[in-house]
Amino acid sequence: MHSHDPNHHSDHSPLRDVAQSPEATARYLADVRRVLLDIGKNLQTLAVETHIHCRDTHVEGDRFYDAWLRAKPVERALENVLKNLQSVTKGLEKSAYKRRAHDESVADTRRKRAEKELERIRKKAAPLQAAPANPPQQGAQNQNSGYDVPASIYDLSRRESA
Repeated sequence: MHSHDPNHHSDHSPLRDVAQSPEATARYLADVRRVLLDIGKNLQTLAVETHIHCRDTHVEGDRFYDAWLRAKPVERALENVLKNLQSVTKGLEKSAYKRRAHDESVADTRRKRAEKELERIRKKAAPLQAAPANPPQQGAQNQNSGYDVPASIYDLSRRESA
């Protein structure tokens, strides 16, 4: 049975600390990617040298394209390895980005939940208030020319024309 206690160190993995930090994860994945790109350079050189060697290996009685036909499967296999290596390095980059996005999402979720909780408390503490306690005086509204007071078309007879 696995323990989820963070203080439980009986099966401590050195990558546990790396996994807990997006920055450390990004650094680690960048290091792995760098190593893989170096390996990729060596594989590219190997592919070129293999291409030259296999296509130059002729057997007596070969037609001009027989060496090429024998070399093609070997070349394709190395091309596939290089293509897969490129996919792995892109995946490492994407993983570092997704790891950082995960922590941002967690922080954003905490912030949103805290805001919702504050809003819920605010709504609970302050019940809806009815109309304002001091309605505006009717006489005060009639003192101005009436432009800021909403009017219906039936009130137009009391207004002076321009």
